[in-house]
Amino acid sequence: MTAEFKRLGKRGSYRLGRLRVQGLHGPQQAVPFQPRFARTDHRWPVSHWLLGLLAGTLLIMDGASSGWWFMPFVAGVLAGGANWIGNWPARVAVPAVSVMAAAGWAVPLWWVMLHGQPEGAVAREAAAIAGLPGYAVTGILMTVFAAVVQAVAGYWLGRALTPRRAED
Repeated sequence: MTAEFKRLGKRGSYRLGRLRVQGLHGPQQAVPFQPRFARTDHRWPVSHWLLGLLAGTLLIMDGASSGWWFMPFVAGVLAGGANWIGNWPARVAVPAVSVMAAAGWAVPLWWVMLHGQPEGAVAREAAAIAGLPGYAVTGILMTVFAAVVQAVAGYWLGRALTPRRAED
């Protein structure tokens, strides 16, 4: 413990990426520090990811208008599999998949509600039955949240089914 205090402030004692080995004297190679968010080794550019997320949103929208409630899960699995090629970190991909699922369900629900379809009344009733405030917005947000949970679970399953690279 006291040896640690003696090392404080000494040049080369603490380097980012590698600690200096105790007892060995001599020059050590400097490890260049590059934060993970600044990595540029993605295999796909951002435009490809945005097109993929747009395609996933359209897939979820089509599924929502067809009554296929499981389409956010399918789109999440596809996004998780595509991330094996794209190599984006999970802290970037998970929020993107969440926005994809939320937009994919929210847009069709609002569209039919604005055109006088009975989904607003159904959403109010579903919210009231669930013990939430009996507003249509509450039912729609509950539905969108369920879609986001499905998409994130599908994304993690897609990541789990794809093999990991040796450098990961």
